[in-house]
Amino acid sequence: MSQQTARRGGAAWALVITSVAGFMAALDNLVVTTALPSIREDLGGALHDLEWTVSAYTLTFAVLLMFGAALGDRFGRRRLFAAGITVFTGASAAAAMAPGIDSLIAARAVQGAGAAVMMPLTLTLLTAAVPAAKRGMAYGIWGAVNGLAVASGPLIGGTLTEHISWQWIFWLNVPLGLVLLPLARFRLAESHGTGAPLDVPGTLLASGGLFGIVYGLVRGPADGWTGSLVLTGLFAGSALLAGFVLYSTRAAHPMLPMRLFRSRAFSGINAASLLMFLGMFGSIFLLSQYMQGVLGYSPTEAGLRMLPWTGMPMLVAPIAGILADRVGGRPVVATGLFLQALGLGYMSVVATADASYVSQLPALIISGIGMALFFAPASHLVMSSVRPQEQGIASGANNALREVGGALGIAVMASIFAAQGGYETGQTFVDGMRPALVVGSAVVALAGVAALLIPTRRRTERQTAPAAPAPVLETASH
Repeated sequence: MSQQTARRGGAAWALVITSVAGFMAALDNLVVTTALPSIREDLGGALHDLEWTVSAYTLTFAVLLMFGAALGDRFGRRRLFAAGITVFTGASAAAAMAPGIDSLIAARAVQGAGAAVMMPLTLTLLTAAVPAAKRGMAYGIWGAVNGLAVASGPLIGGTLTEHISWQWIFWLNVPLGLVLLPLARFRLAESHGTGAPLDVPGTLLASGGLFGIVYGLVRGPADGWTGSLVLTGLFAGSALLAGFVLYSTRAAHPMLPMRLFRSRAFSGINAASLLMFLGMFGSIFLLSQYMQGVLGYSPTEAGLRMLPWTGMPMLVAPIAGILADRVGGRPVVATGLFLQALGLGYMSVVATADASYVSQLPALIISGIGMALFFAPASHLVMSSVRPQEQGIASGANNALREVGGALGIAVMASIFAAQGGYETGQTFVDGMRPALVVGSAVVALAGVAALLIPTRRRTERQTAPAAPAPVLETASH
């Protein structure tokens, strides 16, 4: 086999392995939402216990993302990627076999920790395996699979719960994880970051700060924003993150160098990602309930009717990646964000207590195209905005900000919904959902403005040209 063929084979395997791993981690963000009534029937538990089956995963996932990326840079990305898959797969099996609600919540927390190690390394390993000229298309496929997982979580969870049992939303991960482990060992090349020692003070400050903020955001709608634990989490988390920023500007080997944010490309794409996930997660959270609770669709029927939105990334994202290779990521990302904002705004206008599916279809299609245009080029912009040896921590930081944005989106949308409407009737639900969707549309449009601040591709490449040769990658075992 020629060296070129071997490289192409390695890139193809890396794309398959990292896309499936990313799908598993992203899917479990929202896959539980439609299964909550069945879980409560089987395991019992109060409303706040059921909420924690979702929140426990989000919390550990968001808090440990940067730490997971730092571990991979220090001890080997392929090695830690495999460790993350192992933890995630084992915790999925434990969740499926949970005898009670408390053990399910604990398994979900461990599952989130495994995903936090696994997820940021998917992009780093993919970048190392794919030639620079082909990365746009690879990111396109990776982004399509991850976007599909985020948006189709309620559909997959609802279908498995309705036709088999809720345990299968967790059993689904087990065969996938068992297949990925040997493939990762024999088909991925090992790589490392800068080799700097682990930043223990920075890790504690960042993890503690993210824990406080995400905890406050997750619990705010349920416990009230003036609750003592909510306020303590938000204020203490903010203080710890401020300490993390101050510390990182002075540390010799910080976990997240603050100088990265001097780059307009890095700052712009991270701001756009946080705002995009804020608007999108909150909107999906409400729209999935609207289709079931107001329009009367079953979980499977609702998921199928959302396919023009959730399935569009599979068709458009690879094309978006190719476009990003040719014209640069900034115009593609900005266009996608403005289309997503337009789709959400359109939905806020046509949504009624008895809206026909035909009236909603244009909004779903526009939103789907917009989401597809965002995911792939955004990943490309993140990875190209830093030097090769810094790509692991850049990926971890971007994923952490996305998760915080998602948690913030659900909290903000739920608060607007509760202030303007409620669950009493279909009309009161629509009364609450409409202003929330308007806010979501405005936030995603603001993300589009942030994307326009990113420099052109040529300037970004000049700014991030490595001062020293990139680290040598070890050859994958075969």
